[in-house]
Amino acid sequence: MVHQSRSEGHLSLAGDTEDLTALLAPRLAYFAAVARTEHVTRAAQELQVPQSTLSRAMVRLERDLGVDLFARRGRTVSLTPAGRTFLASVERALGEVGKAADAVRADADAATGKVAFGFLHTMGAETVPALIHAFRADHPRVRFSLVQNYGEAMIERLRAGELDLCLTSPVPDAPDLVARRLDEQKLRLVVPADHRLAGRRRVRLSEAAEETFVTLEPGYGLRRITDDLCQQAGFRPRIAFEGEEAETLRGLVAAGLGVALLPPPAVQRPGVAELTVTAPRAAREIGVAWLDGHPDTPPVAAFKKFLLSRRGNLLT
Repeated sequence: MVHQSRSEGHLSLAGDTEDLTALLAPRLAYFAAVARTEHVTRAAQELQVPQSTLSRAMVRLERDLGVDLFARRGRTVSLTPAGRTFLASVERALGEVGKAADAVRADADAATGKVAFGFLHTMGAETVPALIHAFRADHPRVRFSLVQNYGEAMIERLRAGELDLCLTSPVPDAPDLVARRLDEQKLRLVVPADHRLAGRRRVRLSEAAEETFVTLEPGYGLRRITDDLCQQAGFRPRIAFEGEEAETLRGLVAAGLGVALLPPPAVQRPGVAELTVTAPRAAREIGVAWLDGHPDTPPVAAFKKFLLSRRGNLLT
């Protein structure tokens, strides 16, 4: 058969590419099988579909493309030059689909699957490594994709489907999220070692009303908590620096740049004194959040159950 272009009733090349893709995609595996076997009957047996179904699918594929893909001699077929060009791309596409299917099945595997987990910067030194270590005692082959960020950024990634779960503070309250309180972390007023309050063990936050503060940037949960606590104490903090890491702030306090409200450090830093705040009550809630209605893979469900079992003991 001489290769020719079909002009009747096929999709316009100027048409919607997505419509063309949706129309062709179900037939690509059929086409590849016929091209590989060069025999409609054998391809139908391999695919376990009726021969008539396969033949009609190939006729429709050629009609929609507007090009002859096969030269036919009874039930035996051979590829035209256009068919060989099309087959090379189809095999690459089917290969990519196969790899994608293998990847998502691997991620969902109960024993070796993956959990996309987000957590606050302040939980990265001790809390999260300890949690993962404890979880992997019973699930040693589960993999983690970890994201360390501030709360609002992690919530955005939850909504975008990039995270399965996140540890955050404050515990979010939104109709599209499910959130569970897990623990509470006391905050301390951190002052330079030579500060006028450094010799105290306890302090009212109002006693720092005239101090300069170093804080996290707006958008961070700890920054919002700091602003709220200062407001409850009757003042608005004067800000000398806004950063992204609690330990950076602690270092700046040691350098005398200001004071800060921070969670306890993983390792005690010299040059600062850490004071218990007696009023207002200075603490932040730590919770786990996930997208409402989002189905869990087995490894995600197992890790979620593990986190919920640590309620009240997350930080110990």
